[in-house]
Amino acid sequence: MKIRIPTLIFALAVAASSAIAANASVCNNATIRGDYAYTIHGQVFVPNGPILAIDGLAKTTFDGMGNISELDAVAVNGNLAPGWAPNTGIYSVNPDCTGTITVTNGNAPLVHLQMIIGQSGNTIHEMTIDPGFATTAEGERIKAPQQQ
Repeated sequence: MKIRIPTLIFALAVAASSAIAANASVCNNATIRGDYAYTIHGQVFVPNGPILAIDGLAKTTFDGMGNISELDAVAVNGNLAPGWAPNTGIYSVNPDCTGTITVTNGNAPLVHLQMIIGQSGNTIHEMTIDPGFATTAEGERIKAPQQQ
């Protein structure tokens, strides 16, 4: 009995790709329900002014329906305002696990971000897309929501 190795390899590859496609997850707003701890790093380029170094932490809660609440502590050039600043916002997740976030920033203009969701919603990678910002943030789920 003669076995054709290329045919066997092709059949195994098709079977494996079908299994992977069957297990591929589709993301939506509910993928990132719960509390996330964030680190924030980057720079802000003030028009005709200095470059500001940004470092911070945030605790962000996603409600699974497109709304967020957040507490953040951000240092600008090493100077941190005391206490946690509250913010709110909205988000939208695409089926390919990318998405957008718009968040308040105290009395400053809204901040717009793009995100990629990883590890079945346990991590979020973000980048500010507003002109003059070169900041990124990494979020990790710290508390999953209670099952309803």
